[in-house]
Amino acid sequence: MSRDLSGRLVDKNPSFTAIAPNITPASRIADWSDADLARAIREGLRPDGSLIGPPMPFTMYRGLGDEDLASIVMYLRSIPAVEGDPGKSEYAIPLPPAYGPPIASVTPPARGVSAEYGAYLAGPISHCMECHTPMGPQGPMVDKRLGAGGFEFHGPWGVAVAANLTNGPDGLVDYSDGELKVMITQAKRPDGTAMLPPMPYPYLAKMTPEDLDAIVLYLRKLPALPDQE
Repeated sequence: MSRDLSGRLVDKNPSFTAIAPNITPASRIADWSDADLARAIREGLRPDGSLIGPPMPFTMYRGLGDEDLASIVMYLRSIPAVEGDPGKSEYAIPLPPAYGPPIASVTPPARGVSAEYGAYLAGPISHCMECHTPMGPQGPMVDKRLGAGGFEFHGPWGVAVAANLTNGPDGLVDYSDGELKVMITQAKRPDGTAMLPPMPYPYLAKMTPEDLDAIVLYLRKLPALPDQE
């Protein structure tokens, strides 16, 4: 039986040990209402009021549209139940009381090949911009350094550094649209070398051509930023 979504260790560092919980129907979410589950995903709050800690990308998930959020909840209800408890996350840093005010409703941009929809796909849907934005004391510095890269990911592959996605010399300006699409979906650079995890290439490869066009269009509009200030 597949162990997908049955939980695992995500990251262990001096600030926290993050363990993704089991979110199959065999887990505690079976006792949560759909509204409870939606709130946990978008706002990071469990039904008991406790906060879900990093690295869940709530900076991005707060922008999930209502219908997309409902689809995620429906999907989680439909997957096979897998027994098991991977444990609980532990934090050596204080967590905020909340990630923002309560969210009543979110209407996403209209689907289509537009920079606006590309921003939605690269943000709330796939949270590309979370990983490709430098971290500050309060999380990703999306206000000042959106897409500038530099965040390090440590894993069995070694160390992967998130690339600069802005439209400047340190970013994507020298790549063609076709080259960008191959890198995003096939993990291959123009010189043929393979790119490293943890970028989820198998999932990104399932995007429609229109969605991929929208993401590239959005990336082309990101203001140029240097790798380091």
